[in-house]
Amino acid sequence: MAPRIQTRVSNALLPLPHFLHILILILLNSLIMLFTIPFPPILGYGRSPDQASPTNGAAYKHHIPGETNYLKDARDMDLTDTTRPFPNNRNFISESVLSEDLRNEVYVRVVEKKKSLRAVSVELGIDMKRIAAVVRLVELERRQKSQGKPMALPYARAVHEMIPVTPLAEQGERPTFHEPINDLPVHPSTGSQIFYPVPESRSFTRVDAGRVFSGAPAMENERKEKISHPSDLAEEVMQNPGSIEWVGKGANARQVLQPADVRIPHPQLVQLERDRMAHPNERRVVADLHAQRLKRQEEAEKKRRERAQERREKSVKHVEPVGGRFDYRIQDAVFTKETVGVDGRAPWAPGRRYGVPTNDRTRGTVKIPTRVEA
Repeated sequence: MAPRIQTRVSNALLPLPHFLHILILILLNSLIMLFTIPFPPILGYGRSPDQASPTNGAAYKHHIPGETNYLKDARDMDLTDTTRPFPNNRNFISESVLSEDLRNEVYVRVVEKKKSLRAVSVELGIDMKRIAAVVRLVELERRQKSQGKPMALPYARAVHEMIPVTPLAEQGERPTFHEPINDLPVHPSTGSQIFYPVPESRSFTRVDAGRVFSGAPAMENERKEKISHPSDLAEEVMQNPGSIEWVGKGANARQVLQPADVRIPHPQLVQLERDRMAHPNERRVVADLHAQRLKRQEEAEKKRRERAQERREKSVKHVEPVGGRFDYRIQDAVFTKETVGVDGRAPWAPGRRYGVPTNDRTRGTVKIPTRVEA
């Protein structure tokens, strides 16, 4: 039979399957609802849901004095939490900043009253690093004011009104702690799991665990018997930091890992809590013991700084030419393994900046950090 040849062309659509007809109807229905039914407001600012519409956006051109203009979910409009600026990210919290009065109080206690950073940190609940930064910042601000330079005070006031602020406690009130002051970073030596068999009759404390992580031999029994609590080592280390043992040789030398009671920024607070438990009804005795402990620590730190300054002055020779405008400081360069490193390219070696070519372009040189110092 000869093949049939179609000579008539038709523009009619081919029949579609049943499920495609249903899909097209659903899409058309969705488009109709999209353009005919307005959506309810989902996100709004921190006042009321009816102000979230675009027509009322002019009300949010300026922030509310003393409050925030953070976006809020319409379902959470009644909540008083103003520290989460992003409604879809509940894990992000806006951190507080120090108020102007609190910053000035920090400067007064450190610079004018000559209190130590450690004492001010404990009194106000501010980290010691932030205390030092605040002192430098306030000193810079006062210097700029004395020089007649303008200050961005309106910007500072607006920022303080739109974010949480830690206020300065009034006389007799309990201060509001700004942040944790005794946080302890994770030491890289504790990242590995070590199975260390210990007999049940042996006392195994945090001091012994630190020696195991460091690969140091066990402590002698005579010295171990003198330690009733790991925090007892804090006083010894504070008075003499050189008493910490070292293990390893050369570039792999490291100090023996100390317990957390010694490595925290404020180890004296552990002793303070122990004194409170030992003398529950004697607040004056506890305060006197704590003051004596702080005084010993401050004197030890002062003597250590003075000795370091004397060593630096002895190693530097000052030469001031007659009629000259400059003062030359000359230091003898001693080229040993300790002063210049094994290959003579240590970062603290003399000549690092002048005359010593870098090996950054040497083939096969490792240019990324290979270890993290705690």
